[in-house]
This record gives sequence, C-alpha cells and structure tokens, in this order.
Amino acid sequence: MEVAILTVGDEVLAGDTENTNATWLAGRLSDAGATVARILTIPDDRELVAETVREWADSFDAVVVTGGLGGTHDDVTADAIADAFDRDLAVDDAVRDDVIATVAAYRDENPETVAAHELDLDVDAWAALPEGSRPLLNPEGLCPGCVLENVYAFPGVPTEMQALFEQVADEFGGDVVSATLYTPQPEASLLDAVAGVREEFDVTVGSYPATDARNRLKVSGSDSETVAAAAEWLRERVEVVAEE
Repeated sequence: MEVAILTVGDEVLAGDTENTNATWLAGRLSDAGATVARILTIPDDRELVAETVREWADSFDAVVVTGGLGGTHDDVTADAIADAFDRDLAVDDAVRDDVIATVAAYRDENPETVAAHELDLDVDAWAALPEGSRPLLNPEGLCPGCVLENVYAFPGVPTEMQALFEQVADEFGGDVVSATLYTPQPEASLLDAVAGVREEFDVTVGSYPATDARNRLKVSGSDSETVAAAAEWLRERVEVVAEE
C-alpha cells in the first residue's frame, strides 16, 4: 500500500509550527507495513490543495491530509478536498450535534473565559465536510475529520490528528517489514557492506547517521525471511552494538 502525506499550513512553512504530524504518521504507516511514497507541505491555498489531492488520489492507494480543517478564515482544506472530487460541502446531523456538544462542554468547563470573551461560533462552518464523505467525530477537539474515497483528512492539532487516525488505523497496511541495526562504525566505512547486502538480497537498506555515536542501518523488504537473512548477513560484516 502506497500512501502520500500532505500537510497544509502557512504556519508550518514559516517554521512557526513544527511538522510533527508528518513524522508521526510516517512512523505509524511504516509500522503497519505501508510504504510512505510522498511527504509534502503546502500553504493554505485552496486551489493548490485541491490540485494536489486530485493528482495524488489517482496516483497512490491512500492520501492523508492534515491541517486546514475548521471554521476559521484560513481553513480551506475541506473546501479544497470537495473541489478535488467535484463535491459541495454538506453538514451531517451527527457532526453538527457533536460540534454543538463540544462547544457546550467547553462553556461549562471554562465559564470565566467564555464570560470574558465573546464565543460566537458558526457551527455549520465547523461541521461542514465534503458531501458524501465519511465523518470522523473528534473526541479531542472541535473539528471533525473525514474520509472521501481514498483521501483521509484530519485536523492539524497533533492530539486530534492522532485520535482520528486511530479510528481508521486498521485501513492502512502492507507487506513491508523492517529490521534495524545500530553500529558505532563511521557511515563511510559501511559502504561495502551496504552495497553487498543489496546485491545479495532483494531488500532496500538505509544508512542513517546519529548523534549518539550509533549509526543506524534499516533493512526493509516485502518478505520477512529475506529481511531477516539480510540483517544476519550484515551482522557478520558490521559491528553491531544494539538493536531495536
């Protein structure tokens, strides 16, 4: 299963917000055996988001979009995904009820804040999703997510994104398995071993320097026995100090 991750937000591009969502999603998808084929961050540009979603929905098995959902002025992702599939926005009754309940709970829990600041939310703006999509109610916040064909859209707040991903996590998978080895050897000294294991086995091998004096070798492939054999081949030729 090939998956593309699209993060949306001017604040991410400006460096004001760290893109932890893409890293977290890539790890969860890889652990599930899926292949993360693309990771891209783009601004809150409705046309660009729609164009990218439209292209990627045709090119990959699944597209995961985070950020830009909600009812504020710069939240364009729901509109853009609707545009990509030639849909309108619509409000599902269950989503509207959930948004209303979330706002009510916030008012009850924060009476002083509500009293000091006018809280006049456009409920339908927050509840609107592409017509025909499958809503994902948000247990951690106000904004729902959704699934439309092979596109999964989550809000950008990390705790909310993670909670919604867990609702659909079993819809992602694949045959990719990995083994990771750690070595104190300098990366330049690993070139022959990495080239050799690639010639001997049908696997991919990544070599990643680390700051704790342990460089990392990650062996990946679609057959667990082949990956295990390749990892053992490397252990016989590389000094391995620890494994995970």
